[in-house]
Order: sequence, then C-alpha cells, then structure tokens
Amino acid sequence: MDAVTRSGERRISRSAAVFALAMATVAAGSPAFADDSVNTGYFGGVAIMGYDTVAYFTEGKATKGSEKFSHEWLGTPWHFANAKHREMFISEPLKYTPQYGGYCAGEVINGSVTVNIDPEAFKIIDGKLYLIYDKKHAEGFAANAEDAVAKADGNWPKVAADLEMDQYH
Repeated sequence: MDAVTRSGERRISRSAAVFALAMATVAAGSPAFADDSVNTGYFGGVAIMGYDTVAYFTEGKATKGSEKFSHEWLGTPWHFANAKHREMFISEPLKYTPQYGGYCAGEVINGSVTVNIDPEAFKIIDGKLYLIYDKKHAEGFAANAEDAVAKADGNWPKVAADLEMDQYH
C-alpha cells in the first residue's frame, strides 16, 4: 500500500531493515544495511535504480551501471559502470553504499522514508553518500549538513525499526 508523506510525496515501504542493524548504526556510526534493507525503487529491484554507487565517489556524478557488471550484496543486485568499480565495491561495500539504505536522507530527517529518490540528487558529506528526493533538496541538505546528518542519524534507528515492522505500508 502507498502512503503519503507530509509533503504529499508518495512512499512505499519495504519490510527491510533489521533492528539489530539499526542499533549497529548507532553504535558504530556506519551505514545501516541488511538483507532487503536496500532501497531498490518502486519497480526496479536493483540498488540505486541501477546507478553505479562507486562512480559517485570516483567520478563525482551519477553514472548508470550495467547489468554486465553486476554484483549481488545484501540480497540486492548492484550495477556498476565497469569491472573496476565492481571490484572496488566488492572489496569495501560499506565505503560505497548510500546511507539509510539508499532511502531519501531528507525524509529520514522527518522520521520517515520515501523510496522516491533521484539518483542524480546526491551529496557526499564526510566520505558518505546521501541520496535525496531531488536536486533542490540535496542542496538544502548539504547547506545544513551538520544538523541534517545529525537529525537523520538520530531518526534512523526508529525508521529502520519501523521498516522492519512494515509500518510504512
């Protein structure tokens, strides 16, 4: 079932994040991921809508990946633009995976999730990838990065637990 956020955006939750993983995020300050906790969009079934997560770091831009350079991690296929990026990801997946399972970081600030992200609306802050609903909101997120990240990090354990309990259906 769809739900509507306060801003009117439609969101679909996923029975996804695991509470223990959310607690690990709080304890370690690392991204939270577990089987099925990766945002694969509405219909795609591929992490970050098939975009190459390593390219955000190496190219500084959103780059479409290829099924030819695919790797399954956390029960989800990830696509890469080339074999080198796939190997970089395999060797250090937590370095390259987006925060909050790839859900919109701006919505996590509000204590909720939306799978509706624009792969081209992203920011890398302190070496971590944040995906956002649109480019305008990505600029606002980055402009207030310290507060935005702190608030999203604080909300993520509850949001992840709600995902686990399927509260967003």
